[in-house]
Formats: sequence, C-alpha cells, structure tokens
Amino acid sequence: MISIEGLTFAYEPNAPIFQDFNWSVARREAWAVLGPSGCGKSTLLNLLSGLVLPQIGHVHVDGKILSRPRPQTGLIIQDYGLLPWATVRENARLGLRVRNSYGPDGVHAPADYTRTLEVEPWLERLGLLPFAGQYPGQLSGGQRQRTAIARTLALQPDLLLMDEPFSSLDAPTRESLQRLVLELWHETGLTLVTVTHAIEEAAVLGHRILLLGRPPNTQPVIIENPNMLQPDFRESDEYTALCRDLRVRLEVA
Repeated sequence: MISIEGLTFAYEPNAPIFQDFNWSVARREAWAVLGPSGCGKSTLLNLLSGLVLPQIGHVHVDGKILSRPRPQTGLIIQDYGLLPWATVRENARLGLRVRNSYGPDGVHAPADYTRTLEVEPWLERLGLLPFAGQYPGQLSGGQRQRTAIARTLALQPDLLLMDEPFSSLDAPTRESLQRLVLELWHETGLTLVTVTHAIEEAAVLGHRILLLGRPPNTQPVIIENPNMLQPDFRESDEYTALCRDLRVRLEVA
C-alpha cells in the first residue's frame, strides 16, 4: 500500500529530518507512528498525504509515485477542521460537495466517483444523527471529532491518516474514539496510520509501531504488537510490558 524509498526531506538546508529513509506498509495494516516532539511524525504524515514532497527519493501509494494528494486518502487532524457556521450534516458533506464540483476527474475525485451527498449512514454509525442539525459550537469535543471522522469516511478512503486526533480530549472520550476507530478499521478494510505522542495510544492503535528518533531518521525502528486485538488488551500484562518497552525506547531515542 505504502512504500517509501530513499526518502530525504528537510525544511532547512543541512538539517534533514529523513535521510535515505525506507519504510513500507501493507494494505489493511494499522500502524502507529510514535516519537518525541520534533522527530518528524507530522512531517511523515504530510509526505504520505502528498501535502509535501521529498527532495530525494519517492513515496509510493497503491503502486504509484505520490506527486500530489490522492482522492482515496483520508486525513484527520487534531483541530477537527470543521466550519463553525455549518451544521454537523453540512460539515459531514463538505468533502462530497468539493468532489461533486469537480466530478470524477481522477484527480480531485476517483475516476469512478458518482456524485452524492449521502452521509446519513455515517452519521448514524457514529451516533451523530440526533445532532445532525447542530453547529460545532454546540457539540462536545468527542462529537466534533466524530463529525470530522464522518466527513472523511463519507469519501470512502482506502488509506486513513490521523495526526494526533484525540490528544485534546479527556481520557474516557479518547478511549471511546480509539475503540471506534479500530471498529471502523475492521469494518472497512482501511489501511490506517496514526501519528501520536502518547505511548498508550500507540499501543492500542498500532498493530505495528514505527518509532522515530531525533533527526535525521535514517533507519525505521519497528516494534511488533501482535496482541493489540486481544480482548481486554489494555488490562493485560502484554500491554503493560509494551508500554514499558516503548517508554524506555523513547528515553534513548
């Protein structure tokens, strides 16, 4: 699904964040990207989304070199990105309205795209139908993030990128949305990449965890997490041991 080959990227000359970096993600995998502040987590997500491009090397998504954002990639950001003057329903339709204006051009929308504004199934699945006529200022943080998720999933992406999507939420809401994302990952067959600074979140959202260190990142450090899908994983000894291991790795990263 994703293949990064010989990637070098820097915002400033002689200060690369990634240097000759290689990494791959198989279709339908769930990855968490973890690391200290300034290590390049959000930069990596921007590269995967096509918002920025490598200076050297290539990012391949679905077998094609990424040269711009692709319509099959969904991006969920930390501050929700909702229009304050639009209702939940209209915010959920926003991406579809943009696609409808371009039509199935293969650039802004998939070549087989059929114009639609149908978001009701996603609003129902995410528990938002009772709030569909309300505005973001009338919603809780969790409801606003659910609206952002509905807007993204209405576009039927095959790759979902999330940049610290739950960091501003209280612990119960954060855990509820983490469970929801995993359910949606199972149901839709998405490939999922989540950037986070939280060890506990990486442990529950990443079947595999990419650990980034202080730049330049030259070799991917990958931690396997095969027990992520076990029932009551958060209460298990495996979860505790994984979090302890990640904490130690971060201290020396």
